[in-house]
Amino acid sequence: MDMRHPDSDIIDALGGTAAVARLCKVKDPSVSDWRKTGIPAARRMYLETIRPEAFCTPTPAQAQQEVTHA
Repeated sequence: MDMRHPDSDIIDALGGTAAVARLCKVKDPSVSDWRKTGIPAARRMYLETIRPEAFCTPTPAQAQQEVTHA
């Protein structure tokens, strides 16, 4: 069973766990947890402000949801 949250794809688009940890000034395990629970709202807003291109295109998980709802 896949425990990945759709935000995991955003983390990948931002350069991966270590890159996002550096951007947010947190430790890698915190970002690893976000892959399962989602990026906290305040961190997500910050990341979207500094790297909007990572949020422009639908993630593969979101694209799959759109296909199943069509």
